[in-house]
Amino acid sequence: MGQTYAAIEGRIRTFIEEQPVYFTATAPLAGDGHVNLSPKGRKGSLAVIDERTVAYLDFGGSGAETIAHLREPGNGRITLMWCAFSGPPKILRVHGTGEAVFRDDPRWGEYIGYFAEADGPSARAIVVVRARRISDSCGFAVPYMDYREERTQHAEYFGRKTDDDFAAYCEKKEFVGQSVDGLPALPLPLPPRTDVA
Repeated sequence: MGQTYAAIEGRIRTFIEEQPVYFTATAPLAGDGHVNLSPKGRKGSLAVIDERTVAYLDFGGSGAETIAHLREPGNGRITLMWCAFSGPPKILRVHGTGEAVFRDDPRWGEYIGYFAEADGPSARAIVVVRARRISDSCGFAVPYMDYREERTQHAEYFGRKTDDDFAAYCEKKEFVGQSVDGLPALPLPLPPRTDVA
């Protein structure tokens, strides 16, 4: 039987921190808009900030649908989901509201410290999620899968770029400045980082 939880603490927090992959889901307010579902990984790119807040480092390399949906006035809805692919079966969801903290935001320096292991040239935003509902379900139909290792291609590819190179990359990429539905997404030109002198 599924349960709801008042806080991200104890075994719930441990479960989140042990999973190598999770998923984010957002949607625009328009009924005919595109729902977005994204896999997330990369070790060290997710942090539990407190008992009702999680955050993750948003990297370049794809579109910016999540950012656009979070920025849409009156929206901000987001769901994060983790599945146990090993050990006891479990699916955990955090339903909440999200905010994209951009590189020129005064809070960037405060949040980026949570991601020292994953930070790099491709960091374009930090998504902060405040939980409204924390719940789990059985996960009995989720298959067992073995985790082998991290993929390094993303970090290696962007690790060869300067910040100026990355900014130019973002400006050329379709659906980064706006979503597929035309909503404002990542601010372009890419803001400079507030934590770099």
